[in-house]
Amino acid sequence: MTVLEDRIEMAESGDELTLDTMFEWLEKMPIPEGYKAEIVGGHIFMTPQRDTHFQIIFDVLEQLRAKYPRKRLASDVRIDFPGRLNGFACDVAAFADRSVKDGRGHWRYQDVEFIAEVISKDTAANDYGPKKDTYAAAGVPVYLIVDPYTAEWHLHTLPKDGTYHGDISFGFGEEIDLTRTSVGLVLKTDEFPRD
Repeated sequence: MTVLEDRIEMAESGDELTLDTMFEWLEKMPIPEGYKAEIVGGHIFMTPQRDTHFQIIFDVLEQLRAKYPRKRLASDVRIDFPGRLNGFACDVAAFADRSVKDGRGHWRYQDVEFIAEVISKDTAANDYGPKKDTYAAAGVPVYLIVDPYTAEWHLHTLPKDGTYHGDISFGFGEEIDLTRTSVGLVLKTDEFPRD
């Protein structure tokens, strides 16, 4: 079946659209190599992965390895979040020690301790807007936005009642002190590349 045939069949059946259905469609689509796809509020976004993007992700993952074993770190894998059709492929996610995958083999958002998103020009509004709101509503304790275009990082902590109450921003070169969070580390940013 094609994606169009699947959509017609679903529309005729009266079934409600689900993340699983949308991801099944994505698996059938010819997504170009080097792109990542995620679903934000029921909209599919595909973004190219640039070298700068990868270098920052890799740097953050390497630093997180001081606390997190490899099996509790993820990059660009599907995590379903609360809200309407939110299947995110976070750039970096770190999971609590108690973490277990659900019955379908997906990480649970309830186990996320840390998320980092590295800004891409075309989807920056998602990271600063709906994804930030969704992470706060889900109770993600630490959300880091790294913006290679402005050479700044933005740290969001203390989620309560659907919003982050702790916000701090600095330029690349300033350390990110996460010692008073569940992460318990200091991240260095002096080697983050700029776009």
